[in-house]
Amino acid sequence: MELYKVPKNSKIKIIDKDVKNPPASLPQKAGDVLNFSHIDGMYSYCTDKDDNVVHIAAWTDVEVVK
Repeated sequence: MELYKVPKNSKIKIIDKDVKNPPASLPQKAGDVLNFSHIDGMYSYCTDKDDNVVHIAAWTDVEVVK
């Protein structure tokens, strides 16, 4: 499912093999689990397990973690 279709404040796992990030964001890869907050333009506002802010493209393929 594309990230922009995921409900806000969900835990997600990236399944896309080619993750797009803005230049200043921490890089992410397939298999990473993030806390998704919301979409902000072309990118999202997420946090990783260490509470670092991470931005991935809104069209990234992810799955919701229960």
